Amino acid sequence: MYVGSRIRLRRTLLGMSQERLGTALGLTFQQVQKYERGANRVGASRLYDLARVLDVPIAFFFDGMPDEAAIAPVASMPAESFAEARGAFGGVPAPGQVEGGDERFASSELALLSRRETIDLVRSYYRISDPAVRRRVLDLVRSMATV
Repeated sequence: MYVGSRIRLRRTLLGMSQERLGTALGLTFQQVQKYERGANRVGASRLYDLARVLDVPIAFFFDGMPDEAAIAPVASMPAESFAEARGAFGGVPAPGQVEGGDERFASSELALLSRRETIDLVRSYYRISDPAVRRRVLDLVRSMATV
């Protein structure tokens, strides 16, 4: 479900329809819908194709994934096996952190980033061609948010 929400987020940020994404992948829009809703799992080769079409690294689909979702499929593995697997990949970030020490997004923040209103705001912001004007708009919004 998490990967599907990231697919939807990137697709909508690009202004791409489910039909257009499906065509680029050789799928129907209904299949894209199933991936986005989490009804169908996304295999490795399909994830590779999605990353290529959506112009993102594969890691994009997992960025900010809550720890519970990331380890749920291996919950039945013996602790030694999980620890060995973890060590083979250089360990995993400490809870609440990713490489570089950045805080992970809370699921509520990810939900805000996925809202159409947020996407429209970001698109409109970046349509402002003058960087000085964009900066003033950002300053204005920040000042209004603290009121």
